[in-house]
Amino acid sequence: MESCARRQFLRDYAAIRLAEGRGSEDSAYYRALPYRDLSGNNAGQWSIRGRTYRYFEQRILAPLERAAHRPLDILDLGAGTGWLSYRLALRGHLPVALDIFTDPKDGLRAARHYDRQFPCVEAEFDRLPITGGAFDLAIYNASFHYSEDYRRTLAEVRKCLRPSGCVVIMDSPVYRRYEDGVRMVEERHSSFQKQYGFRSDAIASREFFDEPLLGELSRDLRINWRILRPWYGWNWWSRPIRAKLAGRRPPSRFWILLGRFQ
Repeated sequence: MESCARRQFLRDYAAIRLAEGRGSEDSAYYRALPYRDLSGNNAGQWSIRGRTYRYFEQRILAPLERAAHRPLDILDLGAGTGWLSYRLALRGHLPVALDIFTDPKDGLRAARHYDRQFPCVEAEFDRLPITGGAFDLAIYNASFHYSEDYRRTLAEVRKCLRPSGCVVIMDSPVYRRYEDGVRMVEERHSSFQKQYGFRSDAIASREFFDEPLLGELSRDLRINWRILRPWYGWNWWSRPIRAKLAGRRPPSRFWILLGRFQ
């Protein structure tokens, strides 16, 4: 990412997040995430993320814990305020929170609100300041879709993993067809333009997965995907039906992608 583009992206991102009412001065707000949004500003989104995290805990993290018999070294990529690293630390693991956004209310510096300490690192996905396979698990926490080059990003994180390590991608949109994802991106940028006066497209993030791309990444990078589908309730389940009846594009799906490199 070029430095000028990165600066513009961070300015746009900060403006949008501020308008959405992210963050708080109250430590209790951060410690309640992802299960409760004590501000009430983004409760619907946090409800989804809380369900994703519970599913991840039960179906991915717990089996890894049983197999390891030790604290796991975990890289939290796109950590934001560090809530995921905090949850992992509470379970006795050794997380490292990484992000390019260091805002004191909505970025890495918000980690001061937690009663467990963990390293916070300002860095980009494609320039990880980590040498050697030091991690058992790398988690992209609602963040992988900000990557500009999915192949490069996955190749970079592969270098950080132990041979038995795996990568988890959570809360990034997945579409069956590439065209539907492109329509979502255009709708999103147009909405930003109308609401904020800018499109928030300073960097060329892809912003979604599609099913053919998952196959290409598997082939090109020799990564085996396991697709997990959390249950978000009947209202979420019925979204594709309602979209079809209304003549709209299919909505995104929030699968959890568990990848292991061969």
